[in-house]
Amino acid sequence: MDGTMIDNMMVHHRAWQRKLSELGLDMSIEEVHQKVHGVNTEILERLFGDCFTLEQRKKISAEKEDEYRRIFAPELTLIDGLAELLHELKGMNIPMGIGSAAPPENVDFVMNALNLWHYFDVVKHSDDVKEGKPHPEVYLTLLNELGTKPSDCIIFEDTPAGAEAARRAGCKVIVVTTTHQPEEFNNNPNVIKFISDFIEVSVEEVVEI
Repeated sequence: MDGTMIDNMMVHHRAWQRKLSELGLDMSIEEVHQKVHGVNTEILERLFGDCFTLEQRKKISAEKEDEYRRIFAPELTLIDGLAELLHELKGMNIPMGIGSAAPPENVDFVMNALNLWHYFDVVKHSDDVKEGKPHPEVYLTLLNELGTKPSDCIIFEDTPAGAEAARRAGCKVIVVTTTHQPEEFNNNPNVIKFISDFIEVSVEEVVEI
C-alpha cells in the first residue's frame, strides 16, 4: 500500500526522522530512506536493541503513525492510473489483495478515505504477521487466502525489501518507483517491469503476465 498505491513514503520518512530524533537518534533523510523499513516494532528493535519493551515500542509506533496521518490526510490520493486499473480488474473478477507492513490504523485510514474495500478480497497488515518484509509471510498468507498459485500472481512493490519478499513467495514483481530507483533492486530476477505510475501498465498487460 504505502509507496505503491499512495505516494506517501517521504511523509513517513520525515515522521520517522522527527520521532527518532526525539528518542536521541539523529538520522538524515537518506539514512532513514535506507534503513527504516518494515514493521514498526521491528524497526525500533533493530535500531535500539532492547532499550524499549514491546509495549514501549508499540506506543512509540502509534505516536509516529498519528503524526503521519495528520500530515498526509490533505494529500491522500491514489497514484495516477490506479483507480482505473482497479476498476477494470474488478470488472474482470481478477482476485486482488493487499499485503502491507502498515499498522491497521493506517490501512483503515487509506481504505476508508478512498473507498477501496470493495476492490480487494483479502487485506493484511502488520498485526496479521509475525515476520516483516523481506520475509514472505504476508504474501504467502495472501496467496493462501486468495487461493492463488504464486506463478499466477503479480505483486506491485516499491521497496527492495518488498520485492525480495515477493520473490521469496515465488511471485513476479512490478516495481513502482516512487521511493527507490531500479538500480537499488539488486537485479531481483522476479522483477519484470518498472513503472513510475499505473498509467504505464495496462490491464491487458497485467492479465497476460
